Amino acid sequence: MRRLVLLGLLGLSGSSACGEIIEPPTPQPPVEDVVCPGIVPLALPSLEGSSALRSDVPADTRQPVLVRFRQPTGAMRATATRQLEEKVERLGGRVKYHWPRLAWMAARLSPEEQARLAEDPDVLSISPDRPVHALGMSPLVPVSALLAAPVAQGSISEYTSGLNLVQAPQVWDADGDGVLDIGAPTGAGIKVCIIDSGIDDRHPELQVPYLAGKDFVDDDDDPKDQSADGKWGGGHGTHVAGTVAAQLGSGGVVDPQDSRMSPGGVVGVAPGAQLLVARVLNEKGNGDTSDVIAALQWCQEQGANIASLSLGSSADSAAEKEAFAQAWQAGMLSIAASGNGGSPDTETGEQAPVYPAAYPDVVAVGSVRDDEIHSVFSQTGQHLSLVAPGEAVLSSYIVGASPYADLDVGGSFYNSRVLDFTPFGDYSGPLVDCGLGDDRRSCKEGATCEGFVAFVQRGGITFADKVANVWAQGARAVIIGNHDPEQDADLPFTLGSDKPWPPTTAVPTTSVQAIRAQVGATATVGIRGYDYAFNTGTSMATPHVSGVAALVWSARPQLTNEQVRDILQRSAKDLEFPGVTSTGRDKFFGYGLVQAKRAVDLAIQENP
Repeated sequence: MRRLVLLGLLGLSGSSACGEIIEPPTPQPPVEDVVCPGIVPLALPSLEGSSALRSDVPADTRQPVLVRFRQPTGAMRATATRQLEEKVERLGGRVKYHWPRLAWMAARLSPEEQARLAEDPDVLSISPDRPVHALGMSPLVPVSALLAAPVAQGSISEYTSGLNLVQAPQVWDADGDGVLDIGAPTGAGIKVCIIDSGIDDRHPELQVPYLAGKDFVDDDDDPKDQSADGKWGGGHGTHVAGTVAAQLGSGGVVDPQDSRMSPGGVVGVAPGAQLLVARVLNEKGNGDTSDVIAALQWCQEQGANIASLSLGSSADSAAEKEAFAQAWQAGMLSIAASGNGGSPDTETGEQAPVYPAAYPDVVAVGSVRDDEIHSVFSQTGQHLSLVAPGEAVLSSYIVGASPYADLDVGGSFYNSRVLDFTPFGDYSGPLVDCGLGDDRRSCKEGATCEGFVAFVQRGGITFADKVANVWAQGARAVIIGNHDPEQDADLPFTLGSDKPWPPTTAVPTTSVQAIRAQVGATATVGIRGYDYAFNTGTSMATPHVSGVAALVWSARPQLTNEQVRDILQRSAKDLEFPGVTSTGRDKFFGYGLVQAKRAVDLAIQENP
């Protein structure tokens, strides 16, 4: 099949005013777009047939809400609790959670049912069960505390830049030999509850520290970051958990081209800590306030010392605020991400806060770069407590889900980077020069509908349009060559959306000439998966602080949550925002950059 594009103008024939006969212009042959037979257009799947578009599906008008009720007392408490649940059900509503100690209930009620329930004198308020989101993209088997000793030996190459910035190795590997120092604080005996999207239980970094879990999305005891139909989520919780407690020498598969990665993987800030995992975010990173409250209660029941929350909402919630206050009073330390709302006003530093980080009983964590400069996305405010590394943080991820490229042209290996949204797979074929790939006639000699590997240069149009153009001409894999040496560090690029792209990789300017010289040779583009990822956000900064808190608490288990928070804040490294003169706590860094060695030393000095 060929698609014809007519570029000539229609000629006009007739007589001029002087009677001269005007000959029509010679017709020009059409210029042909090459579109191979059977090519599926690179487009998003159609929504046709989706229940969301059908008018015959009855709409459920019930909404998730939080109901605050008058606190019953004494012997009447149990009876009053049952009666309130029965009232909701008689109205047609559905009770999701009921927390008598907090005097709150989570339920689903239609607007009409809410209005009728609000007439009850025991109901004080009805508010939305607001959504919360991640801030940043086989059942688990509990491990006995006696068996969960951290792996003691690995390599200093596993120490990430963020780990070193917060001084964690100085606490448990003072001589820098890649072996945990005997008797040093490692987080042992401390339970950190990760309230997030769940984890990948297959990851070797997390099998030792994992203790127990609960899935509040699917209502079971398997906090796997996976939907009910088996689709893996975005790896957010797995990444956070690894930053807290990944193990020395327990690495999974790494990207062999990335010099920042160690064959041993990574190690967490507190490799001796135990992990409780509460899944409250679905595979898309979204969840409900009620599940966060329920998870917070579960963490306390499991004996958690620390709750780490890399999630939040721009709106506060009275029920959630009370839940965190109750957790603080019960002795648990809650640590949460401040949000990724953008650069601050340099005059006021004010931004709309994110909750739960902005509650008074929560330690709010912002992000800095590895050079201790404020991250432009990191939200600020008077409530900010501490900052930690939050840019390009390397940690554990869904097993095999991070793609890397294996590129061979004419028998020579070339370093390259996978473009975002590129699928896994391998393809070998003749290398064809397709220029800029700026139309569907760009691939010349050697291009056939039987397949080839297209080499296209950067420039002119989007990467997505380039790939779509050469795909239509028969390309089954694509190599994009960069043209600006200053942008080589920005590799990889993105295809912009999740479509069925062919395997696509990008090479730096230093490789372009050598690859183009091998047009006609066999090229192999392989997209394979590894078990780690570089993620950015205040979500990534938060577990650094949670891990340092675990180190402090393991150094002095008799400390209270208030004492641990105070030690973290007093031992932090004071930082200054460019152009703003300030010392001590400020709107940009809180008390400063969290420092493990200084915090542990302070805890030992003051609590011998």
